[in-house]
Amino acid sequence: MDPDSEISFDFQPFLCQYKSGRVFRYRSNATVPAGTDPVTGVVSKDIHVGAARARVYLPPDTAASPAKLPVIVYFHGGGFVVGSPAGTSNHAYLNDLVVHAGAIGVSVYYRLAPEHMLPAAYEDGWAAVRWAATRGDGADPWLLDHADLSRVFLAGCSAGANLAHNMAIRASATGALPKGVTVRGLLAVHPYFTGKEAVGAEVAFAASVRKHMDRTWRFVFPGSLGLDDPLVNPFVNDDARAAVAKIPCERVLVCVAEADVLLKERGLWYYRELKASGYAGELGLLESKGVGHGFHMDMLHSEEGVELQKRSVAFIRK
Repeated sequence: MDPDSEISFDFQPFLCQYKSGRVFRYRSNATVPAGTDPVTGVVSKDIHVGAARARVYLPPDTAASPAKLPVIVYFHGGGFVVGSPAGTSNHAYLNDLVVHAGAIGVSVYYRLAPEHMLPAAYEDGWAAVRWAATRGDGADPWLLDHADLSRVFLAGCSAGANLAHNMAIRASATGALPKGVTVRGLLAVHPYFTGKEAVGAEVAFAASVRKHMDRTWRFVFPGSLGLDDPLVNPFVNDDARAAVAKIPCERVLVCVAEADVLLKERGLWYYRELKASGYAGELGLLESKGVGHGFHMDMLHSEEGVELQKRSVAFIRK
């Protein structure tokens, strides 16, 4: 059989990889250029400085105000294999979040598997966090003129929430961020975590589900320890639990979706375990009723989407 037509790995609903190495992504890769958003008036630009790549967002009329703005470093979802800040849904979501939160947005372009296996995305994420925390290596006018780096927020959806969480872990190390930079909050929307042992309602899952989670995690991270890697199972042992308890965020908001069959229980588990870990900050939980995983990316203006965005904005503006 032709290796360019024989599938070696099928990662539904995202992509398949053929034995030749060719990758086919099922979902549309439609993108939107940076610029002025006609709906919100938010202005965006793409930056690529060294290892840091991001789409940066500035609320309208910022130049006319002396007020300094919080900075949201955002990580899109997509199973570590699809997605981009330039994607239509991600771009619309950031425009909406930035205009309502009154914040600078830094939406991270991270390399995707299988072309770039993990930990590439984690390294790219940290490069972007460092870029924002140093005001674009001291050279970005938007960050120099308008950013309040005592109010940095890490945020993401699904795999992006996993990235945001792990960036918070890195930020807890002594000297990880410049003096005066404070990570105020972690916003984890429908976070992607897993583990060898079932939690909550996962006990009712067929064995094939755990096998699927193991296969797909190893697909994106062949060098991983598996489902009990602390990157994807943050409470797997005492050392991992202690690392999470020390995240520097003053507050964390965990958001889950009622009909998110695969990941809702892990989101609730993350909330419970973080609460029990000794984490000293403020911890909140929001469950969106009747909707599924990542629903807000296509239903931003639905009743549930508006509620989620209102809670997110209040979390940032607090």
